[in-house]
Amino acid sequence: MSLITRSGALRLFVRARTFSTAPPPRLRRLGRVLVLSSALTTSVLGYVFYNDASNTEPAPFDTRTLSDLLRAYIVYGTCSIAPLVDAAPTILDTLFSIPGVSKIVESFVRATFFHQFVGADTANGALPLLTSLRAENKGALFAYAVEVDQKEVTGQTNMEGQPVHKRIIEEIIRSINASADFEDGRDALQDGHIGRRTWVSVKLTAMLPNAQSLINLSTHLTNTRAQLEPPVLFPGTPSPSDLSILHSSASTGTLTESDIHDLKELYSDLVQICTCAEERGVRVFIDAEYSWYQPAIDAFGHALMERFNKLPSNGFLRTWWDISSWTSSPSARKFVDDRVRPLVYVTHQTYLRRMPAHLTHSLALAHARGYALGVKLVRGAYHPYEVAAHHLARSADSAVGSPRSLSISPDPEPPVQPSKDATDQCYHDCATVLIDAISQDVHRSGRFGAPSIGVFFATHNWTSCESILEELVKKGLGVVERVGVNEVQEDVVRIPLEVGERIAFGQLYGTTHWMSDALTNYLVGRTRCERPCVIKYVPFGALVQVMPYLSRRAIENKSVLGAGGATRERKGAAALIWKKMKGLVVS
Repeated sequence: MSLITRSGALRLFVRARTFSTAPPPRLRRLGRVLVLSSALTTSVLGYVFYNDASNTEPAPFDTRTLSDLLRAYIVYGTCSIAPLVDAAPTILDTLFSIPGVSKIVESFVRATFFHQFVGADTANGALPLLTSLRAENKGALFAYAVEVDQKEVTGQTNMEGQPVHKRIIEEIIRSINASADFEDGRDALQDGHIGRRTWVSVKLTAMLPNAQSLINLSTHLTNTRAQLEPPVLFPGTPSPSDLSILHSSASTGTLTESDIHDLKELYSDLVQICTCAEERGVRVFIDAEYSWYQPAIDAFGHALMERFNKLPSNGFLRTWWDISSWTSSPSARKFVDDRVRPLVYVTHQTYLRRMPAHLTHSLALAHARGYALGVKLVRGAYHPYEVAAHHLARSADSAVGSPRSLSISPDPEPPVQPSKDATDQCYHDCATVLIDAISQDVHRSGRFGAPSIGVFFATHNWTSCESILEELVKKGLGVVERVGVNEVQEDVVRIPLEVGERIAFGQLYGTTHWMSDALTNYLVGRTRCERPCVIKYVPFGALVQVMPYLSRRAIENKSVLGAGGATRERKGAAALIWKKMKGLVVS
């Protein structure tokens, strides 16, 4: 009997073990390894955070919330690890392809990098941000931050059967309308379209079924443009005849029939965008890109400026009270009053060795052709790639323009400056030339004349911004005033409205507190004008769509931040987090 009982108990024990939910020994060992690894990682991160916080003095006037600071600490902690940043595109592509993991990664990226660098999923979704910026006397430059990847540049369609580049064009037009609607709500505070400070940026490579068409046009222009004296280094400088090739439908040299068709369509789409922008009073900025696209981008940019920035035949734009003497038409008065000039701006990169000769030629071309020149002055974001592509193209086993390299430069040296110091000096020289041109324009046309030039100084460099303000004062375009009460006083630069319509400063949204937000706030406090003089570049787009942009922005931040910049931002955020946490405990 006892034997039977023991046998039954044994069977029950075996059956219970068979259906037990306890993990097998191998999983238990793996679990212990993961727990120990997590504990070790947490300890290391805790030590790094404590070291950052205890050895850094917190900034005295930082208004960021605790959540903003935690996000900044994670983002710049990541950006301070250069190999991790460089590998980010590959790592993200891999993680997003794993079922289950992709949702976790998406949530993490949205809570950190997306919220740090992107304004919202849509232009309308960014309206609360625009309101917040305007309350701080800042404008906004919208940019639909969708970059066509290699799968999409060959004419791939989305789920609705619409070509990807057409979807992007529609989104740009929606952003123009969103910008105008935002400003329409403020029209009681301003004179029509004049003084609006919500603008839109476009990237031409995202507006074609195949970006190779722009490279082919650039190659054609590089080979056929007339030589100038003195010469302008690659990527050259535009000519009024650059787009004459689009009048043909037959293939020519490097351009195929398909290229010509797509480029004609691109021009038509750009005209549609600029026509909408003109009607709504929203300025349009054409982004610069890699040098192998730039001759074509310059050609389109200057063709659009000649069409949409055309100056009055007498070079003077009267205000509505002036024209009452020669017209009683309300529509005519509204048209004259509301016309925005310059409407179209083209980006000039000072890290290209063609500057400032290209800028000098652009000023002369605009004057000769009777249109206002719009200039967005930047340093440039692709320096390492330009150097690498050029060296690869010039190597002994690779011909210029071969499939191994996208570079099309015929010059023996890379198209970019040899050093950052050279780029900084070029930026300073070009800014001086442009301010001189603004001074001449203001004195020639008077307070109510149509601007023949507009400049957007896009820079995160404190020295450049201060130098530009000093040059404005030197040229009589700004006046230094002493403001404040008793001992708390400071010098500010008062900029008259006619100058404010011709200049603005700009920094990227989310790119380092010290080099972007702090500089933006400094410029807002340092200047006085009837309209915002400082603009934030605000990207928008759905998370999945802007992933290429986020990867590129993280990589580009290394050059924007400079040596130790990300580490400084990380430590600064840690110090402020520690300060706020101690404040919470005390309270």
